[in-house]
Amino acid sequence: MTLKRCFPPVVDRNTRVLVLGSLPGEVSLAQNQYYAHKQNRFWHLMGDVIGEPLPSMGYEARLQALLDHRVGLWDVIAKARREGSLDSRIRDHAANDLAALVAALPNLAAVVFNGGTAAKIGMQALADSRISLDLIKLPSSSPAYAAVPYAEKLRAWEALRKWLAA
Repeated sequence: MTLKRCFPPVVDRNTRVLVLGSLPGEVSLAQNQYYAHKQNRFWHLMGDVIGEPLPSMGYEARLQALLDHRVGLWDVIAKARREGSLDSRIRDHAANDLAALVAALPNLAAVVFNGGTAAKIGMQALADSRISLDLIKLPSSSPAYAAVPYAEKLRAWEALRKWLAA
């Protein structure tokens, strides 16, 4: 099995909402971009939440738009062995130091988990950190989680506006 590694966090001191995925998939790793798979709905969902046409922007502009709207990105898994892109294939993972990142973000109000695997690992990693943040599990934007219609996912993701408007 191939060892996969996550990307560096995309955050700044103004980050209010930190969105955590599990581990980048094959397409994302090949393109060195968060959520690069064309069928992944992340950029559509976040674009609808913040009111920006993220899917039509270049990658660097997307990242900057997220930061401008006080949204950060990272993954709960630092490295793991995995064939393919499915979370169910993740083996021997090492978690990122989420508590250290959260502690370094003075304006952070909420940590959001993109899917069940991210939530399970991330909530466990933050359980002992004594943080007083909202922890939110959202339906995965992954194409592997297509059973939930886009409109239903969007309704859940729109909850992020609560923290971004403050």
